[in-house]
Amino acid sequence: MFILQNDMLRITVKEKGAELVSLYHKKDAIEYIWSGNPAFWAKHSPVLFPIVGALKNDTYYYNNKLYHLSRHGFARDRQFTLSAATASELCFTLESDAGTLQQFPFEFKLDMIYRLQQNGLTVMYRVTNTGSGNMYFSVGGHPAFSVPFVEGTDYNDYYLEFNEPELAGRWPISANGLIENDSAPLLVNTQKLPLRKELFYRDALVFKNLRSRKVRLLSNRHNKGIAFDFAGFPYLGIWAAKDADFVCIEPWCGIADPVTSNQQLPDKEGINRLAPQAVFERSWGVGFEI
Repeated sequence: MFILQNDMLRITVKEKGAELVSLYHKKDAIEYIWSGNPAFWAKHSPVLFPIVGALKNDTYYYNNKLYHLSRHGFARDRQFTLSAATASELCFTLESDAGTLQQFPFEFKLDMIYRLQQNGLTVMYRVTNTGSGNMYFSVGGHPAFSVPFVEGTDYNDYYLEFNEPELAGRWPISANGLIENDSAPLLVNTQKLPLRKELFYRDALVFKNLRSRKVRLLSNRHNKGIAFDFAGFPYLGIWAAKDADFVCIEPWCGIADPVTSNQQLPDKEGINRLAPQAVFERSWGVGFEI
């Protein structure tokens, strides 16, 4: 485990999966990241790479060859290396090897960069194509925030507030983890989504191309909360394990296969194409000045 801290915040990141396991606000004495209770969900903030969500039959084709990847890809289960550290930043690196090439036929370097500001955290994904041909990939975040995070409050006291009024349906997820053909109404000219555990009984809320680039996690009972910035991510997932005391805010550059997928990787919805030696960067951030 590696710790990075300043006067206001302390974060803890582990090398396996380069996963953020703690985001502690010292002044407020609040732990904002889910504990990882295995009775509900044993993770905290997994890194999603080189796919986001599920593939049809866990399978894709590239250059007429079949490959298998499980949901959200392999990065969350791989050992990263701490490649750089300063007083305000930690960088963890994963590089392609013989094992990854069996599942994902591209040479790459993935840097996960955690940067502390005075009262906020920025998490950057830096993907470098180290191979000689185009690389096709997805990448995303899956941070789980504890709810409630103030003693004496209840899950139903919390809500998400988008920074723009939204007219957006959720894209339902099939029993096989695939995106259904049609959206279902959810946000109707509103900025507010009250949290209820039954919202997630049918898996995640999946949104495409929201107007908002920020969402706040707030309570009706107190003035503590977070502001979450996901600019640059065209998809957003909101999820919690059944009846668990957390909510995931998931910024994605990529999405699960649709039920009608042809399973060809270059045709996949939301796929990113990266030229040889090129670099792709995206960041999300958590702030506390709300």
